[in-house]
Amino acid sequence: MKVYISVDLEGVSGIVSPEQTSPGGQGYDLACKLMTEEANAAILGARAGGASEVVVNDSHGSMRNLLINDLDAWADLISGSPKSYGMMEGLDDTFGVVFFVGYHARAGTEHAILDHTYSGKVVAHVELNGKPVGEIGLNAALAGYYGVPVGLVTGDQAATEEARALLGANVKIVTVKRAVGNQAAICLHPEETQSMIRQAADEALGAAVAPMRLEGPVVLRVRLKSSLMADYASLIPGSRRLDGYTLEYAHEDYLTVYRVFRAMVKLAS
Repeated sequence: MKVYISVDLEGVSGIVSPEQTSPGGQGYDLACKLMTEEANAAILGARAGGASEVVVNDSHGSMRNLLINDLDAWADLISGSPKSYGMMEGLDDTFGVVFFVGYHARAGTEHAILDHTYSGKVVAHVELNGKPVGEIGLNAALAGYYGVPVGLVTGDQAATEEARALLGANVKIVTVKRAVGNQAAICLHPEETQSMIRQAADEALGAAVAPMRLEGPVVLRVRLKSSLMADYASLIPGSRRLDGYTLEYAHEDYLTVYRVFRAMVKLAS
């Protein structure tokens, strides 16, 4: 079985501050190390579970955070940006399962570390077919488009609770920290988190998890943080302005919806 791993940074244990997530910020170098170690734990667990191939996609910011020299040599790394499908670049229907490692909760979630949806400066709220979603839901739906289930999600308690509610009881979750605010958390030691992730990744390959499939037409609703941002995002053909801040777009094909969402965010920013 081929395993696809999308790795973000805000949901890694020990990460609580925006400074840690940006190049040049205090603690960023350590954050990249911790991010790489959690990715390695997922790779090792996938190997133990019988994976035939593992592809890792760096899914944070500039997407040049994972330390390739320290990444397990068994995995291939997708690094850099822009990428057509961003956090899900390289995924197709040849994969058997997807892991989300180091993920965070959607924008507006209480007691969640650095909660946002794709861009904290631009996006206030996103819905798919009337259901609020963040990066977990948007990306799981793309995996579902290809018929691939999400087998594992790691992050803080808000992210893992969000994943369980969206993806069902069989998805493996690993809560690596518990937020007590937007930038404060009770963090597990890296050795403990890595052990938990390895075990969950191993077990995820044998779990019966259904892909997240959306019934068409898929209706995307995006609330931006200013009317000027909405002015720019509304230039996308087929979009509909609902109010000063909110846009809607509908299409039978979720891959098109996903691309439109990414384009809206880029135009708005």
